Amino acid sequence: MTSSRFDDPNVLQASCHCKAVRFTVLLTDGLRTARRCNCTYCSMRGAVAVSANLGDIHVHAGENVLTLYQFNTGEAKHYFCSKCGIYTFHSRRSVPSQYGVNAACIEGLTPFDFSDVPVLEGRNHPTDGDGRSSVAGWLSYRSGSKHVEG
Repeated sequence: MTSSRFDDPNVLQASCHCKAVRFTVLLTDGLRTARRCNCTYCSMRGAVAVSANLGDIHVHAGENVLTLYQFNTGEAKHYFCSKCGIYTFHSRRSVPSQYGVNAACIEGLTPFDFSDVPVLEGRNHPTDGDGRSSVAGWLSYRSGSKHVEG
């Protein structure tokens, strides 16, 4: 996929932890699409995802080390690096024309850069009901040195 859109300054550099998988991504609406999901898989994975159209991700290196994981209906395709185990992106069941991209894979970005992230209802998937996503709650990050006893 050699398109001039990948020369766009809005195209972001991304990679897994070990850098075996390197890709560029053009987000559908910048970082405004940041979200989490409360389905069983996403709850355990814990990543903040942002949206990109299917044609707007280009894997430059490591496509051969990407591993696919599917569960339940098998519609969503979750990709991760087989070397370091980091989730990179997934095709979305709720919006099949888009990928959810692990925000932490994007150069210079961490999940702690988002103060509030909506957590979408994934346990009762929108495509199993009325087709609308609903917010199950919010994940908040506040920096500071407050000690939490456990």
